[in-house]
Amino acid sequence: MKDTRDQIITLADEFIRTRGFNAFSYANIAGIMDLRKPAIHYYFPSKTDLGISVIDKELETMARYRDLHHDLPGDEQLKELVQTFFSSSRRRRICLTGSFTPEYATLPARLQDKVQEMCRLTLDWMTACLEKGKAEGRFAFEGTPQDRALLVMSGLLSSLLLSRVLGEEVFDRMIGQLLQDINANFNHQHKK
Repeated sequence: MKDTRDQIITLADEFIRTRGFNAFSYANIAGIMDLRKPAIHYYFPSKTDLGISVIDKELETMARYRDLHHDLPGDEQLKELVQTFFSSSRRRRICLTGSFTPEYATLPARLQDKVQEMCRLTLDWMTACLEKGKAEGRFAFEGTPQDRALLVMSGLLSSLLLSRVLGEEVFDRMIGQLLQDINANFNHQHKK
């Protein structure tokens, strides 16, 4: 049972990142998994429940990833965070935040709350990386780490969207400039 539930979440995650939350249905998942739609409703009575489960899985992954890299210097932590976006750009996928936020006004209140939580936790993580890196002398930027985190996050989100349309080199150019602007001393293109 857990395998089926996890497979449904994984497929929903893929659809959300490639199509958007409103652009897929249980029928899409049922067709791929060779299930009937009532079987999906057994695990997720509503599409909102499924969306929340997808975000919860992402939040668990983020928490593990953040804990794994917690002892690294701030710039190395940010490097790891940027790497996740870089990997998404190479797979022509959008992060969950970038997938859900354009549809935010159309989402049920429970799902809106979960999207807000995901955005806050991501920004908190990015802010902590920037605070630590600035205190260590590894970053140089004007303004507060909180405000800079908003700019970095918006740059990452928009770079994924634009690279989908204009090619992956757009991600490289945008993020390269963004990292140069905070005097980051690493190259995000180190892995593929």
